[in-house]
Amino acid sequence: MFGYHKRQGSYVEGNSFHLMENGEAFFPQLIRRIKHARHEVLLETFILENDRIGRALKRAILLALRRGAWVSLTVDSWGSHYLDSDFIDELTAAGVVFQIYDPQPHWYNGRPKLFRRLHRKLACIDGKYAMIGGINYCNTHMVTSGPEGKQDYSVELQGPVIASIRELCKSYVRDASDKNLEGVEIWPPVEVEDGHRVSFVSRDNRRNRRSIEKSYLQAIGKAKDRVWIANAYFFPGYRFIRALIKARKRGVDVRLVIQGDPDIPFSLSVARTLYDLILRNDIQLYEFRERPLHAKIAVIDDTWSTIGSSNLDPLSLAFNLEANILVDSASFNRQLSDKLNDLVERSVKIEKSWVKHRPWYWLVKDFLTYHALRRFPALSGLFPAHTPKIRELKVDHDTANGRTKDPDLQRQYPESKRAKRVVKSTEYDSKAEVE
Repeated sequence: MFGYHKRQGSYVEGNSFHLMENGEAFFPQLIRRIKHARHEVLLETFILENDRIGRALKRAILLALRRGAWVSLTVDSWGSHYLDSDFIDELTAAGVVFQIYDPQPHWYNGRPKLFRRLHRKLACIDGKYAMIGGINYCNTHMVTSGPEGKQDYSVELQGPVIASIRELCKSYVRDASDKNLEGVEIWPPVEVEDGHRVSFVSRDNRRNRRSIEKSYLQAIGKAKDRVWIANAYFFPGYRFIRALIKARKRGVDVRLVIQGDPDIPFSLSVARTLYDLILRNDIQLYEFRERPLHAKIAVIDDTWSTIGSSNLDPLSLAFNLEANILVDSASFNRQLSDKLNDLVERSVKIEKSWVKHRPWYWLVKDFLTYHALRRFPALSGLFPAHTPKIRELKVDHDTANGRTKDPDLQRQYPESKRAKRVVKSTEYDSKAEVE
């Protein structure tokens, strides 16, 4: 059972879902699962902060450890740059395998390390529950945190698809072991009304460079009735835009919801370079302006859906480590459709007149920006690649290769070989100082 390996894009049946909107629904569920964990907790996130959410998560992890669970926590060094050493030390002292993806001690080392980040948001608990979506572990994913509170979604899964999610998480942590789940009935099939067929797809920079983009393109290419997408950072390649245009010409209802009040203002300027092309082809376009939109969700026709961490921009589609699920389920499609409908109703529709009333020099700027960014992934590939590393912080530091011991996972996720541990005991003020 532990040797369960599925090819990227393969669907498995017998899964159930619990769709969660914003941190108000997500964090209580995540913390509840961790508090009651008895065997194993695998966590990955782009951002972890020492705020009220981070501290609540830490308390839950400490409770899980006291119950005898084995816990690993992997964070990205860019996204979690300001996480302080006291927070890390308390967890590592208690026994958490705390890892940092690609520490950045230097501004430049062959390739700017702004790129190729660990952007996944995954949790796998006791082999029975998994969570995937776009929500980071910080207070700004709570709508109640104020105007900066992000609009986002995540889903809790039960069923056989958890095997694939656990394998990916396990491949990045050398100490992860199937012994943690000995005697435990893991990922049992769940009886549901319409099968809930699910595929777990992850993006990396070795074997699965275009896995998530391809899944979108295949579904869009087969669409007959609708393609509805809500995505925070929207600037896909021309192949993706062309697929949307072809779908619209077939009579498909194509709707895009992007953020109109972004946390990164430049992202809206970039997305707007596509507006003329989108609107000229009668694609419905909406800007969500209530607060920053951080969603990465889509529904196509009446059964296909996706949710995960991947934006539709060059960083997510060409550089970052991402993870999404693809769902073939009418009932889940309806749930996600309701969320998309709600976003549309709360958004501002962009009309063709918006483009016509823009000054000519903005159109020239859009043209130049669009073609420069279109070629950005290819141009950046001309730089020598740096070697990402995962380094583990522990109270008693030892030397070990961080690569997974499982030969099947080594072949499936070759980037896991770049995991390294700290070999000396040092006090760190931030993860940027880790060498």
